[in-house]
Amino acid sequence: MEALLDREVAQRYASWFRALADATRVQIAELLARRREPMSVGQITAAVGMAQSTVSQHLKILTEVRFVLVEPSGNANLYRINETCLAQFPTAADVVMGRPVAFPGRQPC
Repeated sequence: MEALLDREVAQRYASWFRALADATRVQIAELLARRREPMSVGQITAAVGMAQSTVSQHLKILTEVRFVLVEPSGNANLYRINETCLAQFPTAADVVMGRPVAFPGRQPC
């Protein structure tokens, strides 16, 4: 019988899936990945068409799992996609689904 996925790894993957279990967070991650440059909350708010407080809450969740990184800039914060972390997500899905993984030795984000 094959061993179960390590509990710590399983918990990390579960947190990633929870973070992307909301359409707005998926849109924000996609926006930041497509732009490939840091954006302010105001810019992200304008793009997704939601209240700044709502966007800030979604960004908080995405930063907690490190899909999004925060860069201080004067009195504001700029947000950018963490490409290293996001690149691991498809591999996590493959592991959970029992598919062969091309890069099993990747460092966690």
